[in-house]
Amino acid sequence: MNPSDPTFLPPTYPKTTTILHERETYAIRGAIFEVYREMGCGFLEAVYQECLEKEFAKANIPFAAQSELRLSYKGEPLKHYYRPDFICYNSVILEIKALSQTTGEHKAQLLNYLKSTGLKVGLLANFGCHPKATIERLLL
Repeated sequence: MNPSDPTFLPPTYPKTTTILHERETYAIRGAIFEVYREMGCGFLEAVYQECLEKEFAKANIPFAAQSELRLSYKGEPLKHYYRPDFICYNSVILEIKALSQTTGEHKAQLLNYLKSTGLKVGLLANFGCHPKATIERLLL
């Protein structure tokens, strides 16, 4: 076996990497794209929120919408709380936007939600883009 030989094929190795919550995020992404196909861009976030609730129910995607996440500081509860748009499958946070583009602040918001919940996977979906919705996957 000589790597310089043109007929040499490197050994194949079994796939050892997996994508965390791959099936779940695939289903969520499908629902997002379905809502965008139907509604397009130009609506407020609240409209997309309601449409996604209907699409998640239709696709049997378990979700909690606008759940309060209590915060603490050095073990003491704070009066303030976070309210992510969706927690799907009890494992993926979905934050939706309807902007021309998302920024680092929007990513930071989602990362803070992940830190607050201890969850590892978040999706930042933007319905304000044309010609298609964008989805960013963030991991903690």
